[in-house]
Amino acid sequence: MEKLIITIAPTGNVPTKSMTPYVPVTADEIARDISACYAQGAAVAHIHARDEEGKPASELKYFAEIVRAIDQTACPVIKQISTGARAGKTAEARAAALVLNPVSASLSTGSSNFPNSANLNEPALVEYLAKTMLARNIKPEIEVFDAAMIHNALELKKKGLIKDPLQFNLVLGVKGSLPATPKNLFFLVESLPPAAVWSVSVIGPQHVNLSVMAMSLGGHVRVGVEDNIYYAKGILATNAALVERIANIAKAMGREIATPEDVKRIWDIDQ
Repeated sequence: MEKLIITIAPTGNVPTKSMTPYVPVTADEIARDISACYAQGAAVAHIHARDEEGKPASELKYFAEIVRAIDQTACPVIKQISTGARAGKTAEARAAALVLNPVSASLSTGSSNFPNSANLNEPALVEYLAKTMLARNIKPEIEVFDAAMIHNALELKKKGLIKDPLQFNLVLGVKGSLPATPKNLFFLVESLPPAAVWSVSVIGPQHVNLSVMAMSLGGHVRVGVEDNIYYAKGILATNAALVERIANIAKAMGREIATPEDVKRIWDIDQ
């Protein structure tokens, strides 16, 4: 079985310091957390930015500060920039940080619901982001909140806007979208095209159970305070602890942990 890629999502758009003191929001906090997670086995960092007030931000300057802070730690983690809807609404705003030429960036290929808002990704916007990533040789990670997003990704491939191997992240447990159940996990995995690379992001109390199922099926795993602020019931999580737990489970299963160089090989990228 292929080595396990562990992605750390340290910040996201939702967690605040009032919810958990362990969410990093400044560039230096995010960089330190990512470096600590790399030491525990994370090979990819899924990066969101916040402004001076701690609110979600899409502006280039905030992502540039984070990238610069990570580089200053000499951490070789694969940087994956979020182009999510909560931090920027227009295609141009959401693509702004792609000029930093990260190895990877997120690409939601359809619309879905968040608990209190819509995750809007109109076809023209999705194509704009995909074309920008293609032109800059950035590997899209296709964020799947609904099964239709897999089909939409295949349509982008037919148009030549994304290349094999397609990299999917199956998101389960977001209120308003697919619940975190084994049935939904199996359904999504069975819907993927041959040779696809895939990971799971599980929000809520099933995140360990379904992550282990994904690892058993040959998938990869994303963890982090973005997705779960609790390590267990009533116990707040740190990003490093979430990575360490998945790495320990993988080792107990006999599955090796991927390095950033392994990720480039698995994703077939040449950056």
